[in-house]
Amino acid sequence: MKIGIIAELLKQPLREGIATAARLGAEGVQLHAVHPDHDLTEFSRRELAELKAFCDDHGLEISALCGDLPGHGFRVAKHNAVKIEYEKRIIDLLPQLGCRVVTTHIGVIPEDSTRPEYAALLDAMTDLGNYAAEAGAVIAIETGPERSDTLARFIQATGSKGVGVNLDPANLLMVLNEDPVEAVHTLGECIVHTHVKDGIHKRICDPEKVYAAFAEGGFEQLVAETGELFAEMPLGQGAVRWPQYLEALAEVGFDGYLVVEREVGVTPAKDIELAIQFMEQQLKHLASNNLV
Repeated sequence: MKIGIIAELLKQPLREGIATAARLGAEGVQLHAVHPDHDLTEFSRRELAELKAFCDDHGLEISALCGDLPGHGFRVAKHNAVKIEYEKRIIDLLPQLGCRVVTTHIGVIPEDSTRPEYAALLDAMTDLGNYAAEAGAVIAIETGPERSDTLARFIQATGSKGVGVNLDPANLLMVLNEDPVEAVHTLGECIVHTHVKDGIHKRICDPEKVYAAFAEGGFEQLVAETGELFAEMPLGQGAVRWPQYLEALAEVGFDGYLVVEREVGVTPAKDIELAIQFMEQQLKHLASNNLV
């Protein structure tokens, strides 16, 4: 397993963030395809080649692109035609950047497969998964809004080899209070990319309300009404059982990227540096037990 960083979370201009990631000891970077400071779908082939060369010059692979789009993911069928075409444009960038994974939040998958939102999500992800598979790529659904068994059944329902999982252990814990170790065994070979984040669960919450609040900009109001639901924590200070979690990843054959994601805090570069050091120690321990 290799350690990466989401470059934009260093709160620096893109190339400066890439250079900082290399200085901090990362082996790879995940880049946002669509970000307030850039839209990679608007880059020329020459600009994309220069971006990849810049990463290469700093000894960094591009682990994945983040393909998050505004709104409720793909839950609203009438919005999906435009969103799907945009996501396909992001998938089209992968060969030029030397990677094969796009990660994205797709919206909460209902447990009830008869709901119209389920049909909208299934149609969208089947289309995108097949498109990705034809390109030798994977579109990886980020964990968090639904339980891992619900996600596993949904991926199976798409019937596409181009749909996988970006496993974020903290999301599972914070929103659902689900054990990420168990989730690894549930999702198994579907896991193609992971985020490294820690957190704690404080009270039972409705994932649909939480993610709707994120999508519509009303999360602070939701917390004001309900009290604090969960909290992201510095790595090693939350409830993720890191030794057992990494061991589980090794057991299911995952050998990809562990990408540090620090979304809160006033010193992101320092927090990310400490997170890398923490993960290096965890991987050394794993190696000492002959598990990697």
